[in-house]
Amino acid sequence: MQNKIRCGWCEKDDLYRNYHDNEWGKPSHDDRHLFEHLILETFQAGLSWYTILAKRENFRVAFDQFDPEIVASYTDEKVESLLGNAGIIRSKAKILAAINNARLFLECVKEFGSFDAYMWQFTNNQTIVNHPQTLKDIKATSAESDAMSKDMRKRGFKFIGSTTCYAYMQAVGIINDHVQSCWVYKNEITT
Repeated sequence: MQNKIRCGWCEKDDLYRNYHDNEWGKPSHDDRHLFEHLILETFQAGLSWYTILAKRENFRVAFDQFDPEIVASYTDEKVESLLGNAGIIRSKAKILAAINNARLFLECVKEFGSFDAYMWQFTNNQTIVNHPQTLKDIKATSAESDAMSKDMRKRGFKFIGSTTCYAYMQAVGIINDHVQSCWVYKNEITT
């Protein structure tokens, strides 16, 4: 694994390399996984993804294994408990946004049949492969992330600007931005 050529952003350590190799850019259609990333991206806003990734297991425990129905029902007591949890990002605004977003997630499931159907509609159920040559070629937003953000904000989602939506789309494989020299790109795009 260590000798593989990867996207340069992930070479910090094995945690980052494992995330890059096994998850980032791989299409996900599992609502629980899509919800997990929605919550993690809510907390990532304004921070580095590595900060969130390093706390991911703590978030998983604190947010009841990312069960959207449980998160949507959190009380003020649970919010206070989360604010005291040093293993996660203790931002009251982001905690409240996560609860709000869980409720809206469930509304989307009711309306579209799944969150998967809602999220993937922005690319007509296709993964966008951008073929970047270098990390500098990777964008921070796109027309699709703009549309997703606009619709989500209209529905009431919080901490969900276009840059966050783009990162979300990369994380769950709606967008594949592996650089062309990366072994994942060569293994998945060219085969």
